[in-house]
Amino acid sequence: MKRMRDKRIACQTYHKYPGEDWPEEEFQTKPVRLVSSNIVEMRLAERGVFLGKTLWVREIRKLTESGHQTAIISTDYQSDCNPAAAAMFARWSQENFFRYMRKHYNLDGLADYSTEAISETTKLVNPEYRAIDGKVRSHVAKLNRMQRKFGEIMLIEEIAPKKVEAYEQKKSELHERINALEGLIEELKVCRKQTPKHITIADLPKEDRFRRLGTKSKYLIDTIKMIAYRAETAMVSIIRDSMSRIEDARSLIEAIYTTEVDLIPNEEDETLKVRLHQPANWSSGKTVQYLCNELNTTCTRFPGTNMRLIYELVS
Repeated sequence: MKRMRDKRIACQTYHKYPGEDWPEEEFQTKPVRLVSSNIVEMRLAERGVFLGKTLWVREIRKLTESGHQTAIISTDYQSDCNPAAAAMFARWSQENFFRYMRKHYNLDGLADYSTEAISETTKLVNPEYRAIDGKVRSHVAKLNRMQRKFGEIMLIEEIAPKKVEAYEQKKSELHERINALEGLIEELKVCRKQTPKHITIADLPKEDRFRRLGTKSKYLIDTIKMIAYRAETAMVSIIRDSMSRIEDARSLIEAIYTTEVDLIPNEEDETLKVRLHQPANWSSGKTVQYLCNELNTTCTRFPGTNMRLIYELVS
């Protein structure tokens, strides 16, 4: 977030570790306009907090009826908290979008297996830094376990010379191991601090350099998939007006896409007739006919030709 803020780009995300709950007296009921243009009331509160003692951010919290507080942090210091809350709490719609795209449009699929060179100025995490940082984390976890074990060793039996001696020896050995491990961790931290965290591809040894998958074809294919999804969503919005179960709208459109059609060109009339076959039940057929009528009013022409598209449902 700090790097993006330095580029004058505002970011916001959920705060995973917000700490203690705020007093309920800080929350005020405010009208919030959602992405769908609906207006709902939310109990919101806001504070300024330091994130990691380096970045000043806005923290916006929403208080639910159950008393749970959901926290958002943002580097947008100018906008009102209401739009920020609406955008963040509507993120589930974006998650649903990408889940649907992955399932039905294979958004993560490879368009080809070609590779391309990476610009030498591209920054990446230094492998040496990552290795040292991994050792620090591993040793710190080991140290925490040893310190916990050290605290658990207690003399709860009768005080006898032999038992006291064994207790002290066990404590002493573990204490020496803890001191040695603490010294090693400090050395690794000094080494990590002296190692640059990010380097460029040009700074990597030749044997560690790599190529990435080609992106040009993927960008084109993904653009086509996005256009297809927008067209699908637009048609879903159309047929919902004529359906009693609007939750079945997208599945009906998917069924239309997988059904064969008859294409009948007429060069004299400059038309291209698209004849759809009857779906399984009468109500779906009525909806498909409604969709055909709406599409015909657009007078759309087939790309690259003067032929007007005419949609009709076979009786």
